[in-house]
This record gives sequence, structure tokens and C-alpha cells, in this order.
Amino acid sequence: MPLTGQHPFGTQITPESLQHEFAQLTAWEEKYRQLILLGKKLPPLPSDERERAHEISGCENRLWLGWEQAENGQLHFFGDSEGRIVRGLLAILLTGIEGKTRDQLQNSSPLALFDTLGLKAQLSASRNQGLNALEAAVKEAAHAQP
Repeated sequence: MPLTGQHPFGTQITPESLQHEFAQLTAWEEKYRQLILLGKKLPPLPSDERERAHEISGCENRLWLGWEQAENGQLHFFGDSEGRIVRGLLAILLTGIEGKTRDQLQNSSPLALFDTLGLKAQLSASRNQGLNALEAAVKEAAHAQP
């Protein structure tokens, strides 16, 4: 059975490839544009898949995050947002967490890639609040029963 909300993040687009891309960008405006481009690569979730996902409160824009466990124990995450920047932030989050096991997620920070890319310090307080809400949702998924 195919997984819900297939996307390239964490598979074709890796943390290493994002680190390489963002290392080339010096101005915040360039990073902002890159976020928008990443968000465009995130396929929109059909309404039936949005219903299976959790709407995350605490974000500037409506945001959904869902997950399911594959037979091999890895978690597959999918999501969507109405905001272009938030979709880009979600794409980076998915890149860092896709395909990890519950144990791996429990023992790491879902937001580590944002620090590595130098993005977290550049975001507004409300966007950081949204990231924290996403982090809590990922931790909830890691602790949920399969």
C-alpha cells in the first residue's frame, strides 16, 4: 500500500543537500526565496488526507502534519500549509525527520536541521512558536502507539 502524501523530502532532498544549498546563500532574502522554492516541491494534501492529519495550532497559517508507520518501523510524515513560507519550513522539517524510527525521533531534536541551516535565529517569534508546535507534534508521533 502506498504511503500517504508522497514527497521528496528526506529521500531525494536530504539534510546534506539542504546544507550545501543553504551554505551558498548569504543574504536572508536568498534563504527566504529558497524556503518558498522548497515549499513549492511539497505536494498539496487532498482534503481527505488533511482530515487524517492533525491541524497544528500556534502557527501563523493553517498547518497540517500527519504520520504513519511503515512495515519496517520507520515513520512517514506528510503535511501541508496555506502559507508559502510555512510550507518551506515544513519541507525542511520533513527532510530532517522522514524515515526515522520512533527511537531515533525520541533521541534527537526534530528542529536540529533549522539550527544547522542557520534559519531558526532568523525567524520571527510567531514562526518560531509554530516550529515549536511542529516539534511537539513530531515528539507526540514518536511516543504514539503504532
